[in-house]
Amino acid sequence: MMGLEKKLENIDTNHAIELAPRVWWVGHVQEGDPFQCHVYLIEQGDQSILIDPGSKLTFANTLRKINEVIPFTSIKYFVCQHQDPDITGAIPLIEQLLCRDDAVVVTHWRTKMLLKHYGFAIPFWLIEDNDWQLELDDRTLSFCFTPYAHFPGAFTTFDPESGIMFSSDLFGGLTEEFSLFAEDEAYLECMKPFHQHYIPSNDILQYVLSEIEKYPMRMIAPQHGSIIPKHLIPYMIDGLKSLDCGLYLLLRGTTDFNKLAKFNETLKNITKTMTIYRDFREIAAALFKLIQGEISIKSLDFYVRDTDGDMLHFTEKNHYRGHAVTHVPEMVAQVFEAEDIPDTRDGNERYELKTIEVSGVVCESLLIPLVLPGKGAAQAVILISLESLDNDQEKIQRVVEQMHLPLQISIEREMIYRDMEKEREKIYQRSIRDPLTNLYTRIYMKDVVQKLFDQQDREKGANEIAIMVDIDHFKSINDTYGHSQGDAVLQGVASAILELCSSADIPIRLGGEEFVIFSQADCSNALTFAERLRQRIESIQWEGLSKDRRVTASFGVACREPKESLDTLITRADVALYRAKHSGRNRTCVYEEEQPNVK
Repeated sequence: MMGLEKKLENIDTNHAIELAPRVWWVGHVQEGDPFQCHVYLIEQGDQSILIDPGSKLTFANTLRKINEVIPFTSIKYFVCQHQDPDITGAIPLIEQLLCRDDAVVVTHWRTKMLLKHYGFAIPFWLIEDNDWQLELDDRTLSFCFTPYAHFPGAFTTFDPESGIMFSSDLFGGLTEEFSLFAEDEAYLECMKPFHQHYIPSNDILQYVLSEIEKYPMRMIAPQHGSIIPKHLIPYMIDGLKSLDCGLYLLLRGTTDFNKLAKFNETLKNITKTMTIYRDFREIAAALFKLIQGEISIKSLDFYVRDTDGDMLHFTEKNHYRGHAVTHVPEMVAQVFEAEDIPDTRDGNERYELKTIEVSGVVCESLLIPLVLPGKGAAQAVILISLESLDNDQEKIQRVVEQMHLPLQISIEREMIYRDMEKEREKIYQRSIRDPLTNLYTRIYMKDVVQKLFDQQDREKGANEIAIMVDIDHFKSINDTYGHSQGDAVLQGVASAILELCSSADIPIRLGGEEFVIFSQADCSNALTFAERLRQRIESIQWEGLSKDRRVTASFGVACREPKESLDTLITRADVALYRAKHSGRNRTCVYEEEQPNVK
């Protein structure tokens, strides 16, 4: 068959074209018409067959080409695979030319019910009454029933001798330029509108394709579009299997099937977006672009109430990361305050068209509530701000229907992830913070501070200070007032540390009454900070202690040397702390090289 395609590269459509031995194309090319109609002739002497005779517009040329091959009077069988005028319009002209009594119209009973109203004199030969076969001199044609593709009684005709499936409307296409043969896979795009809109459902298309696949086809010869050679047949069948059919059900006010196909692709992509992406930011950003392609919108925003009662705002401006807000547009707030909102998971998605002010701009907007199942209250509100009111309301409804449930699931999933992240953060904080003082633990220090040192060594020039803190005479507080009072003192000192530390400082409880603070200040500022903290601790008024009992702390400060390890820095700060203790306590000392490195 590939050799035949090569042979037919320079075909002349003004004459009959032999597709296979004794099988001919005898159609006519109408200039500027994307709806080309093909007629086929199987040469069988005086038992010849004309498949899909054609319309009145093309029959004169078809007749001329038939007579190039055989006398027209040699045709006995006129196969009408459906009843439309592009196939049967030529029958009255054929009747005028017939001079034999045994000529018949080969068709299905459902088609006959309509064709008889044309008042044809030619009798009918019904395929279902003849075991779905037509025996000829050198071959037996088989008829494959393909109901509702594209008509109730539609069928196709298979010639086993040539391996050609005469497929009628199936595999037909709308082509901008005439091409008798499909040249490559691009022909699938020509077939899509011819099947998506005229076949009621994908189930019907799947069924008829599975029936046709049973035949050993070497060529598919449709009535419209282009003939499909053998090497393209599997690709075209697989492509048709994936189509969504019945697109006229989408928008009843639209008959432009190109627009319907584009809109259907948008709806498919909305659902596809939900399955491809897991991150809500990606879902929302992709949805914004998809909706913009069909509806003129300014923005797509989401307001979501989390499990803690906080309001999160997801908008393109914050890249749909979801920032906490304290103010929402009044109309949005009213949706959240409403009670007994109908659950829209029943498929009856609802939205309201409101005039609303967003970021100081007044515009028409769609408010779409997403309702908590069984709660009657909104978990989230989708806010779509429109560019204008010139939007197709039916199209808006379809978009809302398509994105509503998957989007609600996506938002619920996002909030579950956020709750899980909050819980993980709580668990992590519990693992790195001392439960009594809320300061970081020694484990956190060894992990994070050492990494900070490594980073500073690469950057060079950065300062890091270790400030050791030890509560003076803490054992006597425990012995005199009890361990609960000792815990209160530890908490009070830790609160003072947290109060004076900046966000860049890292306060650690090393154990017992000993603390260390890592700061990126220089030595002078570190000493000033230590003195402020010492004075702050000294000024605390303690409940549970005697009036004359003060709580003080001693401080040791050490500046990190280049490449110095964490343990060595702490040791030097501890040496300075020992000096403060040995010098009378309640004071701050800075490590000096000449001081002894011992306690």
